[in-house]
Amino acid sequence: MILLIVVFAVLMIIGAPVGLSLLGSSVAYLVASGYSLQQAFQAFTSAISNSFTLIAVPFFILAASIMNSGGITKKIFDFCNVVVGWVPGGLGHANILSSVVFAGMSGAAIADAGGLGAIELKAMKEQGFDEDFSLAITGASSILGPIIPPSVPAILFGVAGSVSIGKLFIGGIIPGILMAIAMAVLVCI
Repeated sequence: MILLIVVFAVLMIIGAPVGLSLLGSSVAYLVASGYSLQQAFQAFTSAISNSFTLIAVPFFILAASIMNSGGITKKIFDFCNVVVGWVPGGLGHANILSSVVFAGMSGAAIADAGGLGAIELKAMKEQGFDEDFSLAITGASSILGPIIPPSVPAILFGVAGSVSIGKLFIGGIIPGILMAIAMAVLVCI
């Protein structure tokens, strides 16, 4: 176990990417423990290829990337601004509502923050919103991505724990909506 941590720390200190550091430390541990790398690789690939559910994860991320590069995220934000922009603190509400809509398509917080975040921050800055407030509401609303279905963490948890992914998705709807409402109340205040 010490070897795993030491190799990971050394690779991180010399500037290796995190993924390479994780892979390198794992391989070092397997070799030191006497495991066959071929068997480890076969077990890893068979686990991925036997789970059709896990195929959804990269496709959610791909969909978010396509929406970001295609300009759909700006249209989502503009639509949400039209719907709730008239409410006091309208762009804050549009920020939250667009994150709810985008969460229903991407399932990942990083896709929301990376795609919508720049658009939301630019629009809020142009309207004279405080930068700290804009960053706070954008960061908080992007967290709705993993809660509101389809959720990448829910899929991973469902596969790892043999839990019904449909039930996990249904279980994420109400908490996600309640979180969005709580954020909207804070924006009003």
